[in-house]
Amino acid sequence: MKLVFFGSPAIALVSLKRIIEEGHRIELVISQPDKPTGRGKKLIPTPLKRFAQDLNIPVYQPVKIRKDQIALEKIKKINPDLNVVVAYGQIIPSSIIFLPKYNSINVHFSLLPKYRGASPIQWALLNGERKTGVTIFELNERMDEGGILTKEEVDIHPEEGASELEVRLAQKGADLLVKTIAKIGKIKPQKQDHSQATYAPKIKKEDGRIKWEKNAIFIERLVKAYTPWPSAYTFLADQRIKILKGKKEAFKGQSSSPGEILDVKKKGIEVCCGDASVFLIENLQPENKKPMSAYSFSLGAKIRPGDRFI
Repeated sequence: MKLVFFGSPAIALVSLKRIIEEGHRIELVISQPDKPTGRGKKLIPTPLKRFAQDLNIPVYQPVKIRKDQIALEKIKKINPDLNVVVAYGQIIPSSIIFLPKYNSINVHFSLLPKYRGASPIQWALLNGERKTGVTIFELNERMDEGGILTKEEVDIHPEEGASELEVRLAQKGADLLVKTIAKIGKIKPQKQDHSQATYAPKIKKEDGRIKWEKNAIFIERLVKAYTPWPSAYTFLADQRIKILKGKKEAFKGQSSSPGEILDVKKKGIEVCCGDASVFLIENLQPENKKPMSAYSFSLGAKIRPGDRFI
């Protein structure tokens, strides 16, 4: 089958590779523009662009595809059988959605209609979900509201963070995608129950700041959901510190204020949270330094009970 593939981050790359393995022809990859990164603001291509270039697949990167006539003309010239969209990051206009023979399908990393939006994996973890999954649906101009073609449920493991869950969902999504493409045109789309919809809005860097007045269960979920990006972080005096791993600890019965360090042990740093709960910091990363155990950091920083994260 002749396809145009829309995607940008690494989670989409798994699907692109799987489609190619199945023998489908990728005539064009459409991806987000290169982004400036680091102090020198060097332009960095998306993972999809790098991979496509290695295989000599044409790439186009519109700034705003809804207003980009060139993108439409390129796809018209190809006349694809199907557009496939995986974590592209822009709203695609109907002139492109409905152009191919089988229109356009999207791989979404939740069980729609739950967690429509840009960050379904993170929000599922933030909300303490025990299950999530992958949905493949027909694209329309409304966000994640098209008819469902196929879906598959996945258990969320107790110790699993966003990066581990993303890897599993990316593979599950790629496998389900090729099965769906093989039956495209034969599957009757199922309308979503919009009354059951929930949303997973885009996450911003500042969302990762830990509010110690929240209880330890919430903070544990925040760390899992926001590692590696945008990262969960706090401050010790004026030093910014990423919290990479931690967990809720048993209640200590101590009367302290949120953010106060209760104890420092080899297993980590115990911090008072809201509802008199306790969070154990196991691994962290001080600003401009490498990741380390919380105990190693405590030795160098000379942390003592009574010190405070803010």
